[in-house]
Amino acid sequence: MQENLQRQLFGLLPRYQDSVRQITPGLPLFLYNYSTRQLHGVFEAASFGGTNIDPSAWEDKKNPGESRFPAQVRVITRKLAEPLEDDSFRPILHHYDGPKLRLELNIPEALSLLDIFEDNKN
Repeated sequence: MQENLQRQLFGLLPRYQDSVRQITPGLPLFLYNYSTRQLHGVFEAASFGGTNIDPSAWEDKKNPGESRFPAQVRVITRKLAEPLEDDSFRPILHHYDGPKLRLELNIPEALSLLDIFEDNKN
């Protein structure tokens, strides 16, 4: 999480490259922490999604110079808010299934999350 914020970069595994490539500048983004089961936001895409925007981010120890999360997008922080606990956003994301979340949100889901973060800001 800290590396995401320091680098202003989000990254995912290679299998998500097609989804990340659909990201365009200005798109609102959220960061889900699988360890804490919290949703962080609100962020905004500062670049188009791509591959290995910063190959040194989350460097693969077995393959120096390669990122473990090469599907990447640059981000900026739009609003600082307390992270949302799992039960506060679960009803919005009807596709929620255990620890898995679908990456793409529809417009009503994104707007609902933006509203919750607005009500929850520091």
